[in-house]
Amino acid sequence: MTTLPDPHLAMVRDVTPRTPQGCEDCLRLGSSWVHLRLCLTCGHVGCCDSSPMRHASAHAASEDHPVVRSFEPGEDWRWCYVDEAVV
Repeated sequence: MTTLPDPHLAMVRDVTPRTPQGCEDCLRLGSSWVHLRLCLTCGHVGCCDSSPMRHASAHAASEDHPVVRSFEPGEDWRWCYVDEAVV
């Protein structure tokens, strides 16, 4: 059986983190986060689903930007919110 690549990977771009110091939305609101995720379509830095505000998944849903990568030091993985899979 052949595994097809995730079609959402076509939306991945060479991005620059918009707020490398932390979650863009939490910084604006003054709230805290647990881990960070980088949107690979636009560079939005959002907090993970273990964080109180879950800004990364909210951004993915509202902007139709499905693929993020971990923005944590030493981590190198990507996640597709649509397919709920590591890509």
